[in-house]
Amino acid sequence: MAFIAIFRTLIHQYHFIEYMLTLNRHIFVLLLSLVAYSGIIAQSNSNRRVIQFSGMVFYEDEEGAPAPLPYTNVFVKGTQRGASATVDGFFSFVAVSGEVIVFSRIGFKTVEITIPDTLTSDEYKWIQIMSEDEFLLDAAIIMPWPSKEHFKQEFLAIDISDDLRENALENLANEKLRDPNYYIPVDGKEAYKNVAYQQQLEYRYSGQIKPQNIFSPLAWKKFIDAWRRGDFKKKKK
Repeated sequence: MAFIAIFRTLIHQYHFIEYMLTLNRHIFVLLLSLVAYSGIIAQSNSNRRVIQFSGMVFYEDEEGAPAPLPYTNVFVKGTQRGASATVDGFFSFVAVSGEVIVFSRIGFKTVEITIPDTLTSDEYKWIQIMSEDEFLLDAAIIMPWPSKEHFKQEFLAIDISDDLRENALENLANEKLRDPNYYIPVDGKEAYKNVAYQQQLEYRYSGQIKPQNIFSPLAWKKFIDAWRRGDFKKKKK
């Protein structure tokens, strides 16, 4: 019985080999290529090494001396792994040997480097000097009308009567512009400006007597001019 089982197994193997030989030769070659390629990939992956990739990013300042370039994007190409350089230009993150590292920052040329796949250490340090990239944007002309024809239509339709001119002159008169100062409260920006000015005067005359405007002829002139204009009269609401 054991001999019969072995004989049947050999027959099944023979039929399988015979079936493989009847396959198209190109398909058989393709299968062998895939097997060989997978072996090469497995061998190359086994040689890759996880490392700590760190370094500094510099650029040449106006005097030609190297200076740290902060906030430079340093990342692995095709992935989201990487880091941003600190204020001192330092970066550090985990990478794999053989990967392509990209240095990118607005205003500078993008640089790509490849980490060697023959490293024997778990650390790899790199110093990158970036070069400025100058480029000009196309001029953009912003207009309130879509075309010159629309502008012509709007321009010809403008009302240039004297009534509009008189209204504009009346609204821009000094009296009209001065009245809001008496009934419009100050905003936060103006209030802060006044407080800061008062503090500045306090610091300026610290330890001494402040000058009194009652003895200033310029202050008296301003007072008399304001009195003649009627600035101290009560405004009608």
